[in-house]
Amino acid sequence: MITDDYSRRLSMHRHGYKGKKFNRETDNRRALIVGLAESLIKYGAIKTTIPKAKAVVAYTEDLITKAKKGDLHNRRQIISALQTVESAHKLVDDIAPMLNNRSSGYLKIIKIGARRGDNADIAKICFVDDLSKKDKLTKSEVELPKPKTKDAK
Repeated sequence: MITDDYSRRLSMHRHGYKGKKFNRETDNRRALIVGLAESLIKYGAIKTTIPKAKAVVAYTEDLITKAKKGDLHNRRQIISALQTVESAHKLVDDIAPMLNNRSSGYLKIIKIGARRGDNADIAKICFVDDLSKKDKLTKSEVELPKPKTKDAK
């Protein structure tokens, strides 16, 4: 009888779990992931622990895939998935057009090392394509207007 009870307990919790729990309740865990995704969109790169980074990358890449479609339905889904409307519009209007050459794999995780206090492994999440370089054009790329000269009559 002991083995039957043990095998029954093992088989009860095999399906229906996706992702880590981070030792939090469901609503706190969801708020954590959404907040990290919000910061990633706002600042372009963030530092966090490796398990949180893996969860945020999966969440944010789904949002980027929806943002690349750019229609009204996907925009509304992104607005409901993030905390602020401004970050949703930034994702759809600014970030997604820069990532049109990729079909997936928009973010990368770079392992930094251990945190000093609790020795937790820390990682940096950033976009694979450097978005800051695409925003700023060099002087040679920008065509300057020709100065107007007065024609003497």
